[in-house]
Amino acid sequence: MKRTLALMLALVLLVGLFPAGAAAEQSEEKREYTFYLGDPDETLEAPFPVYFLDGVDDLPYLEMDDMLNLLVFLNQDCMGDDGYKLSCEYDYSKVTVKRENGYSATFDFDNGTITFNDYDAFQHSSNDTTLIDLLSESGFDENGQAQLFQRDKEKSFDRYGDMKTFNLNDYGIKMEIRGDKYFIPMQTVSDIFVAPPLGFSLLFNGQALFAASDDLFFDYGEGAYTPLSELYYEAAPTQRSDALSEYSYNELCMVMDNLYGLKGPHDINTFAETFWQIGIDEALRSNNPTDADNALKMFIDYYLDDLHSVFDEYSWMAGKQDISNSTGMANRKIREHGDAYGEARAAKYPDGVPAYEEVGNTAYITFDSFDSRYIGQAYYTEMEDGQAPDDTIALIIHAHEQITRPDSPIENVVLDLSNNLGGAVDAAIFVLGWMLGDAPFSVKNMSTGAMSTSVYRADVNLDRQFDDSDTVADKHLYCLISPVSFSCGNLVPNALKSSQKVTLLGRTSGGGSCTVQSLSTAYGTVFQISSSKRMSFLKNGSFYDIDQGIDPDYYINDIANFYDREALTQFINGLF
Repeated sequence: MKRTLALMLALVLLVGLFPAGAAAEQSEEKREYTFYLGDPDETLEAPFPVYFLDGVDDLPYLEMDDMLNLLVFLNQDCMGDDGYKLSCEYDYSKVTVKRENGYSATFDFDNGTITFNDYDAFQHSSNDTTLIDLLSESGFDENGQAQLFQRDKEKSFDRYGDMKTFNLNDYGIKMEIRGDKYFIPMQTVSDIFVAPPLGFSLLFNGQALFAASDDLFFDYGEGAYTPLSELYYEAAPTQRSDALSEYSYNELCMVMDNLYGLKGPHDINTFAETFWQIGIDEALRSNNPTDADNALKMFIDYYLDDLHSVFDEYSWMAGKQDISNSTGMANRKIREHGDAYGEARAAKYPDGVPAYEEVGNTAYITFDSFDSRYIGQAYYTEMEDGQAPDDTIALIIHAHEQITRPDSPIENVVLDLSNNLGGAVDAAIFVLGWMLGDAPFSVKNMSTGAMSTSVYRADVNLDRQFDDSDTVADKHLYCLISPVSFSCGNLVPNALKSSQKVTLLGRTSGGGSCTVQSLSTAYGTVFQISSSKRMSFLKNGSFYDIDQGIDPDYYINDIANFYDREALTQFINGLF
């Protein structure tokens, strides 16, 4: 009896010395995987290492040195930013990572924070002219020759934002030091360092690693999954571990709190609070990935419903599933408008509307999305006389040739964006440069407070000079808009109207002010949101939101009259 009592006392003392959970042995398992870079045929030369802590085999971590090497590779080799460089200083629990431009990110492992002295400056490309430069083209070819775009440094300017801290401890997200290794969850690296500046995410399907975004998984033009997605979904569906379920929920809250650009208009204080108010927090935390994905999809479709926020693909853990049943109010409305304007146009043009058309003294340029499909050099080497335009930039080059040809009758130029749902920023900037000469593009980061105005010119006649011969600013300029005109289809008319050089015709545009941010969940769901980078127009030194659309100078009440170009040309000529 005494020996039993003594043994019990000893066990109590041991329990007191080792609190609950502390007795579990820590472990770090290193595994190496093939890393696919947007295509099944493009991989890193060598398998890439990730770590799994304490027996949890579905929640990968990156070690600090591996993370830095990966960031340099993605920026230099994948994005062509040769000037991007990183250095690192270790001070035990604090690790400071510095860019070549002097800006830094400090990882405080004791306090669970990642602090940037300037998040925008740390993230932006070394090729950028301004703090928030959304143009993806550098403006130079591999030989240093000017191509397509020129940034006007003298007319561009910045207002720097606040210091930015991601407090991971507030979300229960752990970075850990074990021995001489520093571990950060791969999804946290993806959400903070990869997705915002580069536009794609780091994904893991249990068999391989991927750097991809939604458009690399699904070919929307063909309406089919890509070979990369087939590879991604080869992994058998499975349940999420408890650790992954909890981490994924916390990471989702963290990234949405920091990167969603429309928290104010949506009256969102924190996403954890909003998920609880809606009643989907338990589903988002579920071990069942299909339940979690369905909850996230419902939230994006019905509660965000901002058209830029889209549930793209189910996680590999849930398996490939149908995503076509989006029924949010904004989606329904813009589809209804799109059907109405599409039918009205088809009634006038049953064989399809021409991309470029001349009606008397008026040229009409029509496209339904801003497309930029090639790198800049391709426009100089691949465009041939008479070649049919197959993206927006090529179309504008072709239209410019026709409008400025000898003895051209064209006095009026009408940009028809009445069925345009947006698209590539590069193409939008090219169109603005063509119509205005100087193309202003203003952006505000709603997360950091930073603001930038960049001014660009476009080389429309492909002579590698940026001058008045590249614009149609000497013509009478018009833009046709409707409730379908969204995103870049809304940005361009806003910039055109604020210039006081272009007259808007039609009905109030559809809005859309934030750029698209591609993201993923820690268990492999792909989605996108309205990012923290809000496109704006500048007037009297102030940045104005364009999310509610822009009103035309002249309303067109009957939708059929949008496409009666004989009557529209007569109306325009009467405005002189």
